[in-house]
Amino acid sequence: MPQVVVLPHEELCPEGAVFEAEAGVTVCDAALANGVEIEHACEKSCACTTCHVVVREGFDSMEEADELEEDLLDKAWGLEPESRLSCQSLIGDKDLVVEIPKYTLNQVSEKH
Repeated sequence: MPQVVVLPHEELCPEGAVFEAEAGVTVCDAALANGVEIEHACEKSCACTTCHVVVREGFDSMEEADELEEDLLDKAWGLEPESRLSCQSLIGDKDLVVEIPKYTLNQVSEKH
């Protein structure tokens, strides 16, 4: 099983996280299942950008983003070439290193 490394994030996982996940599972579902409470305001329906992540390693092992995801990513804070919506990005057969951006564009968060 591929290993997923989540880099430290001040609020969501200050120490970072390392876990294994099955190929074919979304990055968001894998993170949530392993205690990383990544935001997903649209309930993982590809309708917002709150689950935006940057895949620092292993980006090429994932399927390409579809047009809807690409259109939404254009609105994400801190967009980079390796940005993905974690609710849409399926883990491939390689290890991943994922960074959760410091901010999201979520105007209403239930956790705040």
